[in-house]
Amino acid sequence: MTDKILISTGGSGGHVIPAITIHDHLKENYDISISSDVRGLKYLDDKFYKILVIDTPKLNNLILFPLSILKVFFLVLKSLIILKKEKIQILISTGGYMSLPLCIAAWILNIKIYLLEPNMVIGRANKFFLKFCKKIICYSENIISFPKKYKDKLNIINPLIRKKYYNKKLKENNNNKFTLIIIGGSQGAQIFDKILHKSIIKVSKFKLLKVIHQTNQKNIDNLKNLYLENKIDNTVFSYDQNLNLLIDQADLCITRSGASSLAEISLSKKPFIAIPLPSSKDNHQLENANYYKNKGCCWVVDQNNFDQKKFENLLLNILNNKDEILKKKNNLEKLNYQNTWNNVNQNLLNIINEN
Repeated sequence: MTDKILISTGGSGGHVIPAITIHDHLKENYDISISSDVRGLKYLDDKFYKILVIDTPKLNNLILFPLSILKVFFLVLKSLIILKKEKIQILISTGGYMSLPLCIAAWILNIKIYLLEPNMVIGRANKFFLKFCKKIICYSENIISFPKKYKDKLNIINPLIRKKYYNKKLKENNNNKFTLIIIGGSQGAQIFDKILHKSIIKVSKFKLLKVIHQTNQKNIDNLKNLYLENKIDNTVFSYDQNLNLLIDQADLCITRSGASSLAEISLSKKPFIAIPLPSSKDNHQLENANYYKNKGCCWVVDQNNFDQKKFENLLLNILNNKDEILKKKNNLEKLNYQNTWNNVNQNLLNIINEN
């Protein structure tokens, strides 16, 4: 009889995409369900996944905190019922407050708990459950704030990346225009929606550019018109299921620093400028970006001290320095030489199957 696994996720793509990737790695060997809060459902298609909804409230509102705790208590009861009814034997949590009820219920029922920490700083929920988990899966052994006493639970794998990112041959962009892709504006971040394009328009006066720009849905027409007015070849979009094909067209990426996004860009061997989200918990996006910067794969720009003129100079220096771009590409290639779908698949199966 096939073991039954529940993958707990929710919230942003940074949690849901690794959950989907784990599902696709393990689906041939296990009977798998995915639980998510309501926010995470937009990333999940019920044609491909068996989905359960555990809509955990945020616990950051002091006024609503008593009500939120009460809801978490009821969700723990609901989780206990689900885990018993579905006969779940293994729970894999991708972290975040969304997984609290299921992790508590799994601990009560003595179900094996595996944690995933894709960031370079251990998340608070994962840190809380370290004592109760069987193993924690990470991409580096140098996780910031990781308690030494749990080092024996640490299992290092190559980053979890969706299969479609492997299913292509790396193509050099033969376009005579240098192609920039800007990823991270779909949530309405002001720096991506209202600031970066001004620098790009200025730089385009010195260098022929093509721009692929992700922005807020409401901002698409405005941004497209600005690029057209300045005679810049452009593709402007909000969300694209085939983002990998757009990244493939680029010479340089400008991006936030979520672990999944950086791993996918890195595997695509595209040098990038990271602009970490300053409000990310425990500044984990900055640490994610610094991991790649220290390996000579990217440039990091501090949003809090963003200087438009300095950013334009950085862009021009990159565009005029083919050797530096080539060096970054070579470093990305070295970093990813063992990152194959089969390699990650085997490592994951070994971790889950080990007694």
